[in-house]
Formats: sequence, C-alpha cells, structure tokens
Amino acid sequence: MTTERWTAATVYPDMWTDPDKDPREALSKPVGEKETYQNYLKHYRLTLEMKCEGLDAEQLARRAVPPSTLSLLGLVRHLAHVEQSWFQRILQDQPDLPKLFGKSPENPDADFDDAVGDPAVVEDAWENWRREVRAADDWLAALPEDELGRTVRRGDDEIPVRDVLVHMVEEYARHVGHADLLRECIDGRVGQ
Repeated sequence: MTTERWTAATVYPDMWTDPDKDPREALSKPVGEKETYQNYLKHYRLTLEMKCEGLDAEQLARRAVPPSTLSLLGLVRHLAHVEQSWFQRILQDQPDLPKLFGKSPENPDADFDDAVGDPAVVEDAWENWRREVRAADDWLAALPEDELGRTVRRGDDEIPVRDVLVHMVEEYARHVGHADLLRECIDGRVGQ
C-alpha cells in the first residue's frame, strides 16, 4: 500500500504545519538549566500530541512494521509509563507504586502489546499520560535549580537528577522520531 504524502503547511510544504501555526514555536526562551529541560520536555510532549491528533482508535493502534508492536497508541502508553517510572518511582522515591498498563517482568511490553484499537483504551492511555505529565511538571516546577546535581537511587546506582531529565528528553526525542514514521505510514502526514 502506498500512502500519499500530505501536509497542512502552505508556506513550507515539507513541514507538518506552517511555523506561524506551530504551537511549539510559542515556547519561551529558557533561562537556566532547569527551564531548558522543562522547555524540551514541553516541546516533545506537544509534538507527540500533534503526531496523534485527528486519528481514530484503529489508526492509533496500527502497527507499522510487523511483527513489531510499535504503534502511536503504544508510544502514548509507554511514555505514560516512563513518566511515572522516572518522575515518581525514581525521582520521588516511590518504588512500590503500581506500574501502569500491567507492565511486569513477565509482561515487559504490555504498554505496546495491549495497545488495541478500542476508544476506551485510547481514552485511558491519554488520561494516564496527561496525569503523569502534570505530576512530573508539578514536581519539576517545585524543584530548586540547585538540586539538579542531587543524586537519586536507581537500583544499586546513584544518578544525578539532571541525568534523569536528560534521559527523559532523549526518550521523547527517540519516540517522537518513531511517531513521525508511524504517522506517515498511516496517512502520509510528514514530520517536522
């Protein structure tokens, strides 16, 4: 199946949308290290939402490259899990918090495997993702900038808070790249 390439942009037809209509362009210019992390996270989170916008449950759950279970819906679920794991389990030291979507050592890919084209599953995924993003944003907003070098425990390792934040930016950047390709396979809409 060949999907026709399309875009909503009129000025730059190889873009997702024109820069004057891109909500990510409105993000402030960061001042300081913490605000830089906050802005990158906002940018990538908004990009994920844009990549999923306008699709129905079946399209969001569509796997692009069988046998992989990677889908846009799976990415939303996975990133909700990642937000919870890093911001609550690790940074806020809540290791016993129940994992989202039934992830476990026996079912490590539940966030992707169980991402099915059911509107209730889609609603649940977005609800969890938005709740975890709000919780992460609230925690980060309250964190004094001088605590970015403080270490937290992950298993037997001690890692600085700033390393976790860089990892979160990297996690989103990688998966938004996946989202570009997944969306283009669904309806031809190109990335930006």
